[in-house]
This record gives sequence, C-alpha cells and structure tokens, in this order.
Amino acid sequence: MVPVPGKGKQMTDREYHDLITHYEDAGRIMRTRLEILNQKLNRGPKEEQASCGPVHNIQWRIKAKESVEEKLKRMGLLDTSINAKDYLQDICGIRVICYFVKDIYDMADSLKRQADLVVMKEKDYIASPKPNGYRSYHIVVGVPIYCLDSMEYFPVETQFRTISMDFWASMEHRICYKKNITHKEEVREELLGYAETLKKIEERFETYNELHIEKAGS
Repeated sequence: MVPVPGKGKQMTDREYHDLITHYEDAGRIMRTRLEILNQKLNRGPKEEQASCGPVHNIQWRIKAKESVEEKLKRMGLLDTSINAKDYLQDICGIRVICYFVKDIYDMADSLKRQADLVVMKEKDYIASPKPNGYRSYHIVVGVPIYCLDSMEYFPVETQFRTISMDFWASMEHRICYKKNITHKEEVREELLGYAETLKKIEERFETYNELHIEKAGS
C-alpha cells in the first residue's frame, strides 16, 4: 500500500486508546504463543528443563501516541487513527531475546507454522546484516482478533535477537542517536568492528550449545 496524505482530523486521546485496544489483545496472544513455543522447544534434560528453553526473555511495548504521530508525519501522512491502522505495522512490538542463532530460526519457523497466523512481512538481518552491523530477525504477523460479530487481523512486529545482538543494538542506539556526538563516522566504524567481534564470540558459544545437545541426547 502506497502512503497517501488522506483526509481526517488529528487523532484524539480517546481515538488513540480505542485504536490500541485490539493491538494490546494481539500482543497478549502473541506473548502466550511465544511462551508456549519456548516450552515446546525445550531440549534440555528433564532435570534442567526449567532453564533450557531457547528464550532468555520476552519484552513488549505498544507505541505511544506521540511516536505514532511522529512516524505518520515522517511518512507524509496526517496523524489520524485511520492512517495509523492502515499504514503502521509496528504499533504493537515484541522483542524475543534468545540464547543462540539456531534458537531464533527454530522459534520463527515454529511460529510461521501456526495456521491461524498470517505472515505479513519478514526480514532476516542475521543472514544479511545492515551496513552498520545490525543483526536481528524481524517478522510481522497478523493475529486474529474476534469481536462480537466479526474477526480482523492485527499486525504484531516481532524481533528475534540473541543476547549479544540485543546488547550491540541497545548500545549502538544509545551512542549513535546522541545529537552532540563527535566523529560520528569513526564511532560507527568502531561499532561495526564490535558487531563482528560479538558475532565471532556468539558462534563460539554456539559450538558449546551443540555439544551440550549431543551429550544430552546420547
């Protein structure tokens, strides 16, 4: 869908709260699905199963009214609730922090196999990192929300990261988005080097994980 300016009045607080109600419902459903998948994909020995799931933690948020309005304006759209619903797919966002890259793909593949969910968008920044070194796996899934006499899909953007990916992304955002930062290009180059270093460390830890799985299965 190509953004067009459209017509309408600026979103009121009441309209914003009415808008996010269904996204909150969709977010709760997605978090529950992810928690169940974490249990189902637990490969550890029985005595360790409480701590052997692929997920380290799950975070989530609903976009604040100001953030919704700012993003619509950057897209050249009026900041109305109709435009927010029609053009934004990240009003509800979930971040799943996994231990290993394999865990990310296992979780994402299992999620995509759920018949009542609709994959709306997918970007693999692990296989193809961004030029600045950012790595993550993004997927937007349509979650069915049932009302009294209808059903509608609401998008939930889910980002899968390892612990090291999340650490790097958080620090890069904190450092590079400062307005008064000096030598920005040099800093970006240095952060790109750190991203590569963390990737190598992560790959080394992954070999220990594979050995652990083989030992548990023997």
